[in-house]
Amino acid sequence: MSANPTIDQVPQKEQLNTFVSVRHDWQLDEVQALYGLPFNDLLFKAHTIHRENFNPNEVQISSLLSIKTGSCSEDCGYCPQSARYDADLTPEALMPVEEVVKSAQLAKDQGASRFCMGAAWRSPKDKDVKRVVEMVQGVKALGMETCVTLGMLSDDQTKALKEGGLDYYNHNLDTSEDYYSEVITTRTYQDRLDTLGRVRDAGINVCCGGIVGMGESDTDRANLLIELANLSKHPESVPVNMLVQVEGTPLVGSEVLDPLVFIRTIAVARILMPESRVRLSAGRNEMSDEMQALCFFAGANSIFYGDKLLTTDNPMSNHDLALFERLGLHSGGSSYA
Repeated sequence: MSANPTIDQVPQKEQLNTFVSVRHDWQLDEVQALYGLPFNDLLFKAHTIHRENFNPNEVQISSLLSIKTGSCSEDCGYCPQSARYDADLTPEALMPVEEVVKSAQLAKDQGASRFCMGAAWRSPKDKDVKRVVEMVQGVKALGMETCVTLGMLSDDQTKALKEGGLDYYNHNLDTSEDYYSEVITTRTYQDRLDTLGRVRDAGINVCCGGIVGMGESDTDRANLLIELANLSKHPESVPVNMLVQVEGTPLVGSEVLDPLVFIRTIAVARILMPESRVRLSAGRNEMSDEMQALCFFAGANSIFYGDKLLTTDNPMSNHDLALFERLGLHSGGSSYA
């Protein structure tokens, strides 16, 4: 028997507590065994772990604003903001600080506790980072947590964001290392890991997840979660995105992922990273209320709130509130558990 037994090598009565502790040494056979559990068993295991670490009826709400849109030099196959693709998107320059703070206040009034700001850059210029720091300080003055996603960072830029009070930095791995080149060729997987390392070393919380439904295999999805779970410290937030197919991008026409596979991915993420916030991100507009309810049961406890996620549609805030009421959920938990 291997040092890390697969789920079917553990007596059934002992399986419940097998994967509760925080680990950073997950192996592919173990994660594949979790994915292969009967659906009810997997959700029971994930929900049990979720209850041990969080209030199961509490969901952290974030709001996301595109502070600089389009004209990106990257070739991410899912993204309409790439200058390489003929998507129906109007590029917009970096927003004024006061407009960003105004949007943050509106998000706070609607119930968001964290305000996330995204800019379509491969990597920002130092002068751009200086303006983003002003945005961070303005949003924090409202009493909100802050998160930005700006692409790759230098050491000095990361230090400036930390000194400016940034709480979270988002930099997704997107997919497994093996499948990565099928989606993106303008930067390497190691480039992404290097940026995550800089952010972590600077003492900024990490927001890092990926996208499923891009044509990847079951093994790729397992390896993405392994990559996240085996980082030296688990990301404090783990956004799990369902591909939104945007006309003009290369991934239009990808086979739509089985909703049950997506829910399984949420559950496995919860098991592998028991103390992280697992966030339902892009693709919620295409999810039924019932699918989202199962995701919350499986361990998702964070959402993006509002009618837009950067450039793609998201459920309207009033629909989210109605769903929360139907499920007996409430907002809260802005801090890492």
